Amino acid sequence: MVVGFDTSNYTTSIAAFDGVRGENCSRLLDVRPGELGLRQSDALFAHVKRLPELADALFRSVGTGDIRAIGVSTRPRAVEGSYMPCFLAGVSAAKTMASALGVPCYAFSHQQGHIAAALWSADRMDLMKKPHLAWHLSGGTTELLLVEPEGRNVRATQLGGTSDISAGQIMDRTGKLLGLDFPAGKALDRLCADANGKDFFRVKTAELTFSFSGLENKVNQYHQAGHSAADTAYFAVCSVCDVVVRTTRDALQKYPGLPVVFSGGVASNSMLRQLCSEFSPVFAKPALSTDNAMGIAVLTWLQEVGE
Repeated sequence: MVVGFDTSNYTTSIAAFDGVRGENCSRLLDVRPGELGLRQSDALFAHVKRLPELADALFRSVGTGDIRAIGVSTRPRAVEGSYMPCFLAGVSAAKTMASALGVPCYAFSHQQGHIAAALWSADRMDLMKKPHLAWHLSGGTTELLLVEPEGRNVRATQLGGTSDISAGQIMDRTGKLLGLDFPAGKALDRLCADANGKDFFRVKTAELTFSFSGLENKVNQYHQAGHSAADTAYFAVCSVCDVVVRTTRDALQKYPGLPVVFSGGVASNSMLRQLCSEFSPVFAKPALSTDNAMGIAVLTWLQEVGE
């Protein structure tokens, strides 16, 4: 068995994996009503408090048998300059545990973990060894990636995505506008089912890049014009889904035949899953679309066992 840690800006998580079965224990960070996330210092403190209870829950479930290695996400992306203090909580816990057990500790990026979680949960681990396109759609990231095998891991090169705010930020800011709790993705998804209007804003693209700052203004204007919460939710979500679909089509013109993988919390959205069906997409299971340590545990197992 191996163990993975991930302490992102939204979720504390720890997971175990034995090559076949995996279990992830996670909990969202507590955010006060009306606020959109936490300061990094507050997130780091929350992770430090939360990790012991999650570790206790995990090991009561899977036991503490033969732990071969520990893995941890140390930064948002595997690129130079990528850094976020909240990951220090997971790094500290992982290195301490590895030292106590006398086992290796492997470092990965949060983004690599999302990709691995999507592939494992969709039973498409074969794509770890093949080039593919991947969307990382979350509260902090909206990137279209070319993913290629790199040893027993993957290398992700950004091809496009948003030039400013992320898809998840659009969802959460729309949620705040409508008085929903943070994070707002699931509540917006439910509201869309009750929408009568089918309006959306066509976000402009340049090559494979687009901007969501204009969409945020359009969502505010749409709601202020007297449209219902359900119709406003649909307007925001459909606008995001539409540009993702169009950008994916454009990417497949440049990279024909490559599979398309969707990861990150926004990838759990039901409208996105429906509209992307034309690509025969690979979607993470909804429970592993949001931030989790399962992908880190899977990557750790690959590094240690090498299969």
